[in-house]
Amino acid sequence: MSFLAHRTLAASKGLGRIAAKSAPAANRLFSQSAPAKSISFELSEDQQAYQELSRKFTREHIIPVAKHHDETMEYPWEVIKKAHELGLVNTHIPEKYGGPGLGLMECSLITEELAFGCTGIQTAIEANGLAEAPLIVAGNDQQMAKYLGRMTEEPLVASYGVTEPGAGSDVANISTRAEKRGDKWVINGTKMWITNGGHANWYFVLAKTNPNERPHKALSGFIVDGDAPGVIRGKKEINMGQRCSDTRMITFEEVEVPEENLLGKPGDGFKIAMGAFDITRPLVASGAVGLAQRALHEAAIYAKERKTMGTPIINHQAVAFMLADMQMAVEASRNLVWKACWAKDQGMRNSFYASMAKCTASRAAVSNADQAVQIYGGLGFNSESAVEKLYRDAKIFELYEGTSQIQRLIISRMLADLYNA
Repeated sequence: MSFLAHRTLAASKGLGRIAAKSAPAANRLFSQSAPAKSISFELSEDQQAYQELSRKFTREHIIPVAKHHDETMEYPWEVIKKAHELGLVNTHIPEKYGGPGLGLMECSLITEELAFGCTGIQTAIEANGLAEAPLIVAGNDQQMAKYLGRMTEEPLVASYGVTEPGAGSDVANISTRAEKRGDKWVINGTKMWITNGGHANWYFVLAKTNPNERPHKALSGFIVDGDAPGVIRGKKEINMGQRCSDTRMITFEEVEVPEENLLGKPGDGFKIAMGAFDITRPLVASGAVGLAQRALHEAAIYAKERKTMGTPIINHQAVAFMLADMQMAVEASRNLVWKACWAKDQGMRNSFYASMAKCTASRAAVSNADQAVQIYGGLGFNSESAVEKLYRDAKIFELYEGTSQIQRLIISRMLADLYNA
C-alpha cells in the first residue's frame, strides 16, 4: 500500500496518525532509492510525502494564524490539535506505543516545514519530542506505554524540565533535589524557561539525588504528572520572539513521585538527558533551517519587487551577494542536519554531527533574519513587514537546547581523537 493510501485509510478509521510502511527507523537508508554505499540527496517516496503533507499543513494552518499568535501570545492549541490529527506531532514515538515510529530524517523534514510557517508554533509542537526523548532513550515498557501512549491518543503536550534560574548550560549546578522517602521520591526545586510548562500533562524532571556524588552521577531523571500536588506553574514569560510558545517557571514543592516513575536507575539522569539531545538537537537545527529558508524566501521575493535606480534591487550586486550568502547558509545547514539525522537513523552516535548542525543552523537563522531585515530596509524594522518577526524569533536558536558556545565545546572535545599524527 502506498503511503498516501495508507494515510487515507488511517484518517477514515479516525487514527489521526501517519503509519510508515518501511522498516524500523534504525534500519532505514538515508535514501531508499540509492545503493547502500552511494551518496544521494534524493528523498524516498515516503519522505517526500511527509514533506509535502507538512508543507501543505503549514501553508493552510500555520502561516494564516502566525501573526495573530505572535501579537496575542495565545497558545496555538487549535494548530496543535490539527497537527495531532494528521500525525505531525509525536512523530518519533515507536509504533508499539501508538506512534508512527519515524526516523530522525523524516522528523527533520516535518520540523523544517512547520518552522517555515512559525517557529513559535513549531517549538510548541517540538517540545513534545524533547520531553518524550528521555523515555525513548531510557524508559521501560510500562513507562512508555503509559506516558507515550497517551500522547498519541489525544492532543496533549509535555515538558522537559532541566533548566533552572542558576543552571542552564551548567547542568551540574542543578539544585532541584529528589529525596527517597519510603517507596516514593519527593522533589523540591524550581525549573525555569520550561516550554509548554503551563499546559503540560507531564514533565521530565532532572533532579539531584546524591549531592555527594560527582556531578554527572548525582542526577536522576523522573516523570512527574502535571496534576501532582505541589506542582506550581508560574506566569507565562513574555519573550522577545516565539511569543506563542509557552515558557514558565515550574516549582516543585514536596512533590511525591512513585518509584516506577524513575527513569533508569539513580544517577543515570545526566546520561539520559545527553542521550535525548542526540535526538532533539538535529530537530532544533531543522527548525532553524526552516526559519533561515523563510527569511531567504521573503527577502528574495521582496528584492525582485522593490526597485531603486530603475531596476529591481536583486540586480544590485550588494543585495544579490547577500542573497547568495543566505542561500549558502541554508544549504550548508540543511546538509549538516540531514547528516546528523542519517547517522542516528543508522544506529550510530551522532553527538558530533548534532552539535555541528545545531550550531551552524542557529547561526544561519540569526544571520539570514538579519540580512532579510537589511534587504527590506526601513520596512524590515516595522512590525507590518514579513521579516520583523523572523528577526525576533531567530535568536533563541543560539540559546536553547545548548548554547552555540556549548556546541563548540562538544565539537572541540572530539577533535583530539579525530586527528592523530
